[in-house]
Amino acid sequence: VQLQASGGGSVQAGGSLRLSCAASGRTFSGYIMAWFRQAPGKEREFVASIRWSGGRTNHADSVKGRFTISRDSAKNTVYLQMNSLKPEDTAVYYCAAGLFVTGRYDYWGQGTQVTVSS
Repeated sequence: VQLQASGGGSVQAGGSLRLSCAASGRTFSGYIMAWFRQAPGKEREFVASIRWSGGRTNHADSVKGRFTISRDSAKNTVYLQMNSLKPEDTAVYYCAAGLFVTGRYDYWGQGTQVTVSS
């Protein structure tokens, strides 16, 4: 499984970005895909997840109402639409994947930097 994240950049507070995670290497039925982030000096934290089959989503409280995870099965791509960005959203964002039944994320992308200035 390979995950390629893209779409990061620098924006001002209140702006928007859309991250993409292109997945390849297998079919993803039964997988759960997610976005995590890690800010400097902080631990990695969960942002959002989506079940590949059925599309059920989950978002961290800190991003609910601002971020939306989605997937395009035809393109094998997972997105993270980020609106109303805040400086505290600044971090390296990683996409991850794993079999839903294991509860683990065994595959990780390389990360993409998001910087939000006030």
